[in-house]
Amino acid sequence: MIEKLAAGVVQVQTPIGPRYVVPPTWLQRVYLVWMFRNFPILPHAVLSRRQQRMIDRMCSEQRFASMAYADGMDEVPVIGTIEHRPPAGRDPLPPRRPVASETAAGLAAEVRQRS
Repeated sequence: MIEKLAAGVVQVQTPIGPRYVVPPTWLQRVYLVWMFRNFPILPHAVLSRRQQRMIDRMCSEQRFASMAYADGMDEVPVIGTIEHRPPAGRDPLPPRRPVASETAAGLAAEVRQRS
């Protein structure tokens, strides 16, 4: 437990393999240890919005640990693992539907063409 607080990293599963993110502050390490208190692996989808933003922010700040951790050369304590993190920049909203007025105008033009 002390090792995780002192030098722990979070493993994030990505499509190109695991990445290790270094929490920038001691307070974030404490929060992450608490977050993973019952489960060592959590899907990104089950995290609260606050937790998702924190993980996304850490990943976007490029605070990745060196690849030596991935090879197991250095035994760094892993606080926990995030599974299936969606790619950064992905639009979480569904595609927009056309506005009713655009659809009506398109239908009226089509009717005029057929007449």
